[in-house]
Amino acid sequence: MKNLFIPISIILVLLLVSCSPKTPAIDPAVHELGEKVFQANCSGCHSLNYDVVLVGPSMLGIADRAANMVEGMDAYTYLEQSILEPSAFLNEGFMDLMPPTYRQSLTPQEVDAVIQYILILEK
Repeated sequence: MKNLFIPISIILVLLLVSCSPKTPAIDPAVHELGEKVFQANCSGCHSLNYDVVLVGPSMLGIADRAANMVEGMDAYTYLEQSILEPSAFLNEGFMDLMPPTYRQSLTPQEVDAVIQYILILEK
């Protein structure tokens, strides 16, 4: 029985590691579109550097923060509503300066791509 302890322990650790949450893969075309949309529409106010505030909060690590902003709302939904209805959620310490025009100026595909792009940005 002693001889089985180490192999079983190793198997259990490997199973736990393989089941841990990982950053989902993003289609390269969606990533490219999301990056392009971000650069054209978001980068003037939102940094991609941790804790660097331009006008709005940094987007680096936003997936973790957004997932905890509104109880019962996942990060994707929170970000989508924040883009399409920027006054819906105001983060403490930030003014209501985000343009309310992205619903008209971005296609649904562009909104989806930029959300997927910023969700994979990790600290």
